[in-house]
Amino acid sequence: MGDSIGDPLIEIDDKEEVEDPFLAFVDYARAVISPEQDEIEEEEVRKKNPSETTAEASGPGWGWIASRVLKTCTAYSSGVTAAILLSDLSQAWHEQNKPGMSKKKPELIDQLNKSHRRRRLANTVTIDSIYEKNFLSMNSVLEAVVINADLLPGTNIFMLTLGDFWSSNTIDLYLHRRYYELVETPNGILRKGREVLITGCYLRTAREGCGTPRLLPTEYLVILLDEDEEEDAIFIVVQLCSDTFSSVSLGDFNSGTSYSLYARIESIGPLESELKFSTAHRRQIALVDADGVRLNFILWGEQVIVANLMSVGSMLGLERPYISSLEESAMEGKDEFCLEYGSATHLYIVPSTLQEETVCVSLSQNQCQGSKLLGSVGVSQVTLPRDAEGSIDFSNYPFRTNITDCRDKTTGISLYGVVTDIFCDPNATGVVFSLKIKDTTGAIWARLHFNSYWSLGRLGLGHVVYVSGLSCKTTKENCLEVLWHEENEKATFINLSCLPAFLTSSCLHKVSTLSQISKQRKPAINICRVKLDEIDQCHSINTRLSHSVCGHFIDEDSPLHGGNLHCSFCRVTLNSNAGSEVVRTFHIMITLADEETTKLYSWCTGQSASAILQISPDEFCDLPEDYQLMYPSSSENEWFLVTLANGGGRSSSHEKQATCWEITRALKI
Repeated sequence: MGDSIGDPLIEIDDKEEVEDPFLAFVDYARAVISPEQDEIEEEEVRKKNPSETTAEASGPGWGWIASRVLKTCTAYSSGVTAAILLSDLSQAWHEQNKPGMSKKKPELIDQLNKSHRRRRLANTVTIDSIYEKNFLSMNSVLEAVVINADLLPGTNIFMLTLGDFWSSNTIDLYLHRRYYELVETPNGILRKGREVLITGCYLRTAREGCGTPRLLPTEYLVILLDEDEEEDAIFIVVQLCSDTFSSVSLGDFNSGTSYSLYARIESIGPLESELKFSTAHRRQIALVDADGVRLNFILWGEQVIVANLMSVGSMLGLERPYISSLEESAMEGKDEFCLEYGSATHLYIVPSTLQEETVCVSLSQNQCQGSKLLGSVGVSQVTLPRDAEGSIDFSNYPFRTNITDCRDKTTGISLYGVVTDIFCDPNATGVVFSLKIKDTTGAIWARLHFNSYWSLGRLGLGHVVYVSGLSCKTTKENCLEVLWHEENEKATFINLSCLPAFLTSSCLHKVSTLSQISKQRKPAINICRVKLDEIDQCHSINTRLSHSVCGHFIDEDSPLHGGNLHCSFCRVTLNSNAGSEVVRTFHIMITLADEETTKLYSWCTGQSASAILQISPDEFCDLPEDYQLMYPSSSENEWFLVTLANGGGRSSSHEKQATCWEITRALKI
C-alpha cells in the first residue's frame, strides 16, 4: 500500500524546500528587461561603503513585473511560454519608459531635464508615442517644453513647437487664441523654454493635411512656474498674489473687477453635493490660500479633463477666474461663491517637487531573493518617492515586499502569500471583506473595499494570491490598517491557485509529488500529476447550489421558513428566481495517487470538479439514477494535472471539510 496523506502541512528544513518557480521567473524577467540598469546600479553600489549601500528605484519594479505576468496569464488561459511573457514585458516597459532613441533630443530639453524633479502625471503620453500610434485621445496629457513659438508666415496664427523629456521627436501645436496675449509681448511668459501641461487635443494626422502630424488648438493649457527661478518668483508675487480669497467680492466681480489668485491644491474629486438643476459632469478642486481660507474651483462638462493636469499639493495660480454664486453654479455650501474656469481664465501651476525617502531593505530580502543587485552586492537601502499625502510609494520597489515591510504611511504595496482567513464585514459601510494573508515573514489582515459586490470569483483558504495597490496607515488605536480599494487604478487581486494558465505554463510551475507538497510550508502553487484512485461514493456525487458571484455554496432554508437562499460568504439572501446568481455545482471527495503510489484525500467543486468528471452538474442531474451511481467509476485511473491548495480542513465560508486539500484546477492529460 502507498503512503496516505491527509494531515495539515508539516515543517521540514529549508534545504528541502524548492524555490517558487513563479518568484524565480519574476526575478529573472527583471534582469532580462533592464540588464544595463542592474549593471549601473551594481557598479555604483560597489563604490560605496557596504554598510551604507543605497540603490535608486529604477528599472521595472518587482510588483510591476508580477502584475504584468499574471495579467498576461489571465488573458491567455491556455498557457504561456517564457518567450511570450518576456516579449510582452519588454514591449510594455519600453513603451512606458522610453529613455530616448537614436535621434538627439533638443539641447534645451537636456538642460531642463537636470532640474526635472516632479512626478509624472497619470495620463501622460509621450510625443514619440503619438507618432508611433498616430493617435491621441482627448484625455491624454502632454507634459511638454516650448522649443519655439512663431507666427506662421503670412498669417496671424501662432504655432508652438513642443518637445518632452522622454522623446526625441517634437510636434507642432496651433495655439488657441485665448493664449495669444501670453506670447505677443517681447517678455511674454509663454516662450521658448517654458514648460506646459496640455490636454483636450485633437491630432491632425499627416493623411488629413499636408506635412507632419500637428495638434489642433485646445483651450486646456496650463503653464508651469518654478519658484526657484527669479523671473517666475517675481511673476508669482506681482501677478498672482495681488489678491486673496478674502478680498474676492461677487458684487465687485459683477461690476467688472478681475482677480488673480494663488493657492495650494488640497484635494481633487467629484462634488460632494448633488446637482440641483443640471446633470452635467463636474469636478471640484479644493484650494487653500496663504491665509488658510478655503474656496472651491469648479470644472464643468468638458473642462473636467483639466483636473488631469493638477496634483494634490501643487500651487495653482488663477488669472481672471470666473466668480459664480452658489445658485448660479447649482451648488450647496457655506461659501457665497466659487471659482470657475472662464473664457478669459489662465492657469499656472507650481508643481510639488518629488519628495523621496530612503528605506532600509530588510535582512530577509538579502537572504531570500535572487535579485542580481541584492544577492551579489547586498543593498541595504533603496530610495523611494513620496506621494502627495506623504506616504512612501512602493509601486516601483525593485524587490518583493514582504508582510514585515508593511508600515505606517506606505502605499503601492504588493503582497504574495496564502489566504488563511476571510470574511465579509457586516458592520462596514459598503461591501468590505477582511482578508488574512500569510507569507514567509508573517501574517496580516487587509480590508478589501469593493465598488458594489464581491468581484474576485472563487477564493478559498489555502489559495495563493497576489495583491497589489495596498496602502498602510496607523489608526487612532495605534494599529496598522492595510487597505485595498477596487476602484484604485493600481489595484490588482489575482488568485494564482485558480489560474488555468499555470497548469500549462511550465516556465511558471514545477510539477511536484504528493509527498513533496505535504512538506511544503512556504506559499507556493502546488501542481501535481495524479490519477483518480477513488471517488468517494458514500454519498455518490453530491450536487449543491452555489452563488455564481463568489463560487461558494448556498445554504437553503426549509420550506417552512420560506425557502430562502443564503450565501454565508457574501452574507446576502437570494431567492430561487435569482437567475444566473444561483447555479448548480458539484461537491465531491476524491482520493488521488501519483507515480510514487503516495495517496492524498481531497475535495473539489466548481470548474475543477466538472473537469475531473468531464460533465456539467446539470447534465449529470439529467442522467438516470443508475447511471449517476455508476458514473464515478468511469473516471477512476484517469490522469490529471491538478493544482492543490491546503485549506486546513475548512472552507472560507467556515464549513468543515473532510480533508484539508482542495483541487482548485484540473486538466486531463
